[in-house]
Amino acid sequence: MVCNIYRLPNRRYVYTKVLLVNSQRGKGATDPAAEPPRLEDDFGFAIGVVFRAYAKAVEAAVADIPGGPRGYFVLMAAVQGHANSQRSLANRLGIDRTIMTYLLDDLEKAGLVERRPDPSDRRNRHILPTEHGTRRWQELSGPVGQAEQQLLENLPDEARATFRTLLCTLAHHVSSPTT
Repeated sequence: MVCNIYRLPNRRYVYTKVLLVNSQRGKGATDPAAEPPRLEDDFGFAIGVVFRAYAKAVEAAVADIPGGPRGYFVLMAAVQGHANSQRSLANRLGIDRTIMTYLLDDLEKAGLVERRPDPSDRRNRHILPTEHGTRRWQELSGPVGQAEQQLLENLPDEARATFRTLLCTLAHHVSSPTT
């Protein structure tokens, strides 16, 4: 299999995947000697392997944060000002609302975040970082970045940047509300 990523003039990327089974077009589909597709070449399997490796590395880097990686991402959202609503943050991170409540309780007890009522809608809670929470996030962003670099170290530098760009573009697209 050959995978190619092309950058088009409009700055969009096109990903192509070509399965090279036989030099004669179409022969691979009927050739009994053709190599069957490998599990590693399946998109779902591959993305799961990468996710599990990332989760394991990040789990070790943020082990002292309540909730591990989930807690780290809640803290990151708070520090970056993207936690205006407890409910919307739970939806964005894919965390059940009840679990988000317990996670925020633990993060508050650790002195990393605080919840404040939304002045325009008291049913909503803003999640804000404490000074300690901001410092901890800054300290942890280094080890988390190192874990990411180690995961991607087998890719050439340009491919790393392209992979990150494509992955973030896809994540933004699939996490955006549909109209």
